Amino acid sequence: MALFGLLKKRDKGTKGEMSFIDHLEDLRWHLVRSLIAVAVGAVLVLVFSKDIVDGVLLAPTRSDFISSRWLCSMGQSIGIGDALCFKPVDAKFLENKMTGQFIAYFTMAFIGGFVLAFPYIFWEFWRFVKPALSEKELKKTRGIIFWVSLLFFTGVAFGYFIMTPFMVNFYFNFKLSDQIVIMPSFSDYMENLIYTTVGIGILFQMPLLVMLLTKIGILSARFLRKYRRHAIVVILILAAVITPSTDPFSLTLVTIPLYCLYEASIMVAARINKRQEREAKEWS
Repeated sequence: MALFGLLKKRDKGTKGEMSFIDHLEDLRWHLVRSLIAVAVGAVLVLVFSKDIVDGVLLAPTRSDFISSRWLCSMGQSIGIGDALCFKPVDAKFLENKMTGQFIAYFTMAFIGGFVLAFPYIFWEFWRFVKPALSEKELKKTRGIIFWVSLLFFTGVAFGYFIMTPFMVNFYFNFKLSDQIVIMPSFSDYMENLIYTTVGIGILFQMPLLVMLLTKIGILSARFLRKYRRHAIVVILILAAVITPSTDPFSLTLVTIPLYCLYEASIMVAARINKRQEREAKEWS
């Protein structure tokens, strides 16, 4: 029902009648253009693949990584010594499958292409949805592409600069025995990197999603406050999904920013509710 409602509103927005097949055709071209953008980004990643692997993907495994040095300096400046300094690790990766590096090569290209093309992908999605919105709704959604992109890249940056070096340092220094040599596959490392960057980037869209659901009357600040405890459980589940390993360290590192986003979502919903109540009084 929601789909057909959207299609009807799109007809009004485009000032013409479009059949269901026409809508599917329109959506198909939006998807095609999005895939082309991902492909262009993937080609750029492939061209500079060696520099990206050595200078970007594997950079968080080194002790001189920019955020590792920054955290260490910050800890020393606030008087807690080396508490925030990472222990040096000798991170080596192997591949025990003949096709491992080849598959990782194209996985890196696709994920890199998606990250680079994300603003354009959302813009294509927005172009498809935009005709369904009224002039009043459009005014309230100005700058949405900027905010969606900003939250996504903020989440990716948090995962890359904070979570990944913490994750690498924790796992490479955690040993049950000195006889156990830690040498994961590069594919395993890259899978963890994708979860802790792209996955968090997508979850950082929570405030905007809450804003949208609040505006259409599905959510409210009162509802979000009432079910705060339930939300914490959901956030823990999401954190467990994002982090392939469910140790308390990784869960805490992901849960804290997600909970902060939930509280920010409550503030956003409260502002929208107040505006809606004010508008309702003006109309009455």
